[in-house]
Order: sequence, then C-alpha cells, then structure tokens
Amino acid sequence: MSQFFQIHPDNPQARLIKQAVEIIRSGGVVVYPTDSSYAVGCSMGNKTGIERIRRLRQLDDKHNFTLVCRDLSQLGLFAKVDTAAFRLLKTHLPGPYTIILSATREVPRMLLHPKRRTIGLRVPAQPIAQALLAELGEPLMSVSLILPGQTEPMSDPYEMRDALEHQVDLIIDGGYGGVEASTVISLVDGDPEVIRVGCGDPAPFAG
Repeated sequence: MSQFFQIHPDNPQARLIKQAVEIIRSGGVVVYPTDSSYAVGCSMGNKTGIERIRRLRQLDDKHNFTLVCRDLSQLGLFAKVDTAAFRLLKTHLPGPYTIILSATREVPRMLLHPKRRTIGLRVPAQPIAQALLAELGEPLMSVSLILPGQTEPMSDPYEMRDALEHQVDLIIDGGYGGVEASTVISLVDGDPEVIRVGCGDPAPFAG
C-alpha cells in the first residue's frame, strides 16, 4: 500500500516534505506535482525504481527519463550549457519546459539516450517539487504520470491513489494537476528546436 500525503500546493509542510524525501532516499517511487502535470519519479541512481516506473508506464528502454533539478547551477552539473544556452535558460526557468542538452559524465549511463548521449532536464516552479528537490539535494529521475492506454497525464490525486496504491510508495496530493506535459526544447546543436509543444509557451525558443 502506498502512503498518501496531502501537501499544501503553495506552502508545503516541512515535516511532510522530510518524510517524502526519506521515502525517496530509501529507494521509493513517488508521484508528485510539477508545474505542468503530475510526475512519477525516484532518486537518480535507483535502478530498481527506474525499472518499476518503466513497468508502471509500460515504457521500453528507449524512453528517456528527465532529470528534474532544483536550479540552473544543479542543472549545469549534469548538462553541457554554453553561454547562449545559459542566458536563454536563465530567462525562462524555472518553468514548464524540458530542455534537451548534451550530458556530462555525472549522468548515469542508464539515463542517457544510447546514441546521442543527451539528457532531458527540468527546473520546475511548483513549490512542492522545489521543496522536495531542496531537501533531497540532488535531481529526481522522472516521467509524466501518463498510464498505459491514456493520452493525458492523470490529474486527480484520489484517482491516482485508486489506480496506483500497490505500484508506488508515495502519492503526494498537491491538488488537481495539469493535463498537459511540459514543452520540450532541444539546445543540443546550439539553435533552439521545439520538439514538443506542451503547457510552456514555445515562442521564446522559436527561431
């Protein structure tokens, strides 16, 4: 049975955030809100957690996970960011964007795109996500909470509890979530390329 924490979306309770991070550190898989939709995630080196998420979402080994980072300085440990990219990211992050960049050696190999050695990264503005990342001190490995056969992310925490109570360790109820995934932007080749339009406005990145 998974635990179910009701956490205030604007003023997360520190006690519950600490308990959530203890679950993550002990190898748990958690459902939590971001500024786009709810996500399911685990700690970065948690191979068992990653396999559980793949089974939950029915993902093949080619599906890329996203590293959800607290801020740009943390993002810079895991991705190669040149000056132009940094300026762009500083203007638009935190926000509902997934940025694809070339990965540094800090990224575990199992997370990389096998041919391109790229990684998707996020810096969410959502207060619960930010509080989790601050307490954890490292990125969360995440994918959007879209169940097999569905086209949109789950948005009702009570429905998540009914569907997932035997498949994850913790569901964080931060209120109703969005039903659009993040906007995906590639900065791998220098010029921004919009890969997927989601809830983040792609206009600032359009050439």
